[in-house]
Amino acid sequence: MRVALAVAALLVIFLSVTSTAQIAVRRDAVVAAARAAVQLALVALVIAWVFRHPGAVAVYLPVMVLAAAETAARRTGLGRSALLALIVAIVAGAAAALVPVLASGALALRAQTVLPFAAQVIGGAMTAASLTGSRLQDDARTQWHLVEGGLALGATPRQAATPLARHAAARALVPAIDQTRSAGLVTLPGAFVGLLLGGASPALAAQVQLLVLVGLLAAEAVTAALTAHLLAGRIGARRQAPVAG
Repeated sequence: MRVALAVAALLVIFLSVTSTAQIAVRRDAVVAAARAAVQLALVALVIAWVFRHPGAVAVYLPVMVLAAAETAARRTGLGRSALLALIVAIVAGAAAALVPVLASGALALRAQTVLPFAAQVIGGAMTAASLTGSRLQDDARTQWHLVEGGLALGATPRQAATPLARHAAARALVPAIDQTRSAGLVTLPGAFVGLLLGGASPALAAQVQLLVLVGLLAAEAVTAALTAHLLAGRIGARRQAPVAG
């Protein structure tokens, strides 16, 4: 009840400020808050069920990966034609973070630890795939002459688009790097705050948050690099067709 009152008070502040400043986002904010409440309640029920049935993690995580890949496919503008490539990139990124953490014993092999950590790195991998793909699309539109030059010299579509793809991947990793760099100085990340609110010691919260942040760096680097590699040829070939015609 107290949480509901606090959420309502915060929403009233938001609506009051945006109304006074005549910022036309009030309806969107109310809808977003309502959706968040419903979605979080449903997710809480699902995760509670998974915790009681640990074997369900093997089903839940693939569903998360598929949803992440579909979201990234929409954001890149390539649609379902790129879905398989994005699934590969996201799975590889998540595995690159999850396997060393579990193999080292840094996190116990339990649903209560594997699921939250895996969800974090899958979400980070999705963001990396989305940013890499969308920025590669944008760069291909604005700097197509560079790709054309490579094609004119006999390069394959993938080879010609690779410089743009590498640049897109580098830019896609900037948010994760900035988040890691500013942790504890500019912001207190979510895992750190959550552990503190849950009663964990500051030292333990810092250790877990560092694990999450560096895990995100590893996952997003692998996903961004693979996304760039797998989509470069596709984008080069797609944009080559109108030029050749």
